[in-house]
Amino acid sequence: MNLLTAAEDAQIPLLSVMLLGACSAKLVRVLRTRTVAAALGPTALFPLHLRRPVAVVLCATEFILGIGLIVTAGRLGRGEPASAVRLLVAVLFIVATCALLELRNTRPDLGCGCFGEFSTAPVSARTLARSALLAVSALSTIGLAPLQPPRPGLPAVAVLGILTAELALIGALSPELGEGLVRLGYTEPCELRLVPAERTIAALRKSSQWRRHAGIITADVPADVWRELCWRYVVFPGRYLDRDAEIVFAVYMKQRRPPIRAAVVDSLTGEVLAWPAAGRPARAPRPAAGPEPAAGPEPAAGSEPGARPEPGAGPEPWAGSEFGARSEPGAGPDAAPEPRPEAGPEPVALGPGPRGGSLPFSRDF
Repeated sequence: MNLLTAAEDAQIPLLSVMLLGACSAKLVRVLRTRTVAAALGPTALFPLHLRRPVAVVLCATEFILGIGLIVTAGRLGRGEPASAVRLLVAVLFIVATCALLELRNTRPDLGCGCFGEFSTAPVSARTLARSALLAVSALSTIGLAPLQPPRPGLPAVAVLGILTAELALIGALSPELGEGLVRLGYTEPCELRLVPAERTIAALRKSSQWRRHAGIITADVPADVWRELCWRYVVFPGRYLDRDAEIVFAVYMKQRRPPIRAAVVDSLTGEVLAWPAAGRPARAPRPAAGPEPAAGPEPAAGSEPGARPEPGAGPEPWAGSEFGARSEPGAGPDAAPEPRPEAGPEPVALGPGPRGGSLPFSRDF
């Protein structure tokens, strides 16, 4: 096996890795943003209503051709199926090179979008050179014989060395490599973190705070949404304690499982309403049972049954009985103390509210 044959054998694995890697990076971006409407490189050249289908078709094409290169690399690598797949790969990279040239001239501020959110740098000469190199690599595989595992020894070392050198060259031509290295050692501040409002509302509807307070919310669409530093506030109209209210949710700017807090504000006065523990109205405490009334004195002999005793004719009714006035709390030695309602947890203030005051929030445990 000479160096030319080893170089040809290394192209199919390289091309399949590049196609599947590009498709995976685009899918990760779609899953994080929950939308494919964002412009992905050359899709910005199309009208707005065509960008979504073009992005979907491009990602599906990369996946199908990447799998096709792997399937046709072995015994199926001889004949029209293999040649058709490799020709389509070459056409894809040639069209991509031309699209990048057009994008650089018309929208120089946009990245190529080749590897999703890593390809945000404007299209440069390195990006064009990489796309052209991959197009030449794909053209060299047309008519190539089925791949065979290299023999141990020098042939295997030659294939591995050429593949490593070509990967190093592509890495040098890829601005995404520097972006990836920066992200490995950099944590984006929450104040600069970009989280779509749709994702924030979706996370809110899945949280325990939403389930706990959904009973007092009267609308499915938020009345207001705004952001302050690391928090996004979502306001829903509601009805609380027979008053029109606004339920204010504060959602932390985080991609997965963000902390969520909530508060209730009167719609008319802007007053922050008392927030009971666990988000439910507190029940009034039951009064303690008083002592049993003492038995009254026996009626005097000769008196009529049911006749009322004259004032001063007998002992006064026992204090606390049903015949007399109730005793004050703690008036007697055996009187039970009046229970007091337990105080709920102290609210945690977080930031200015929609009407300028600090809102008490209950944490989402």
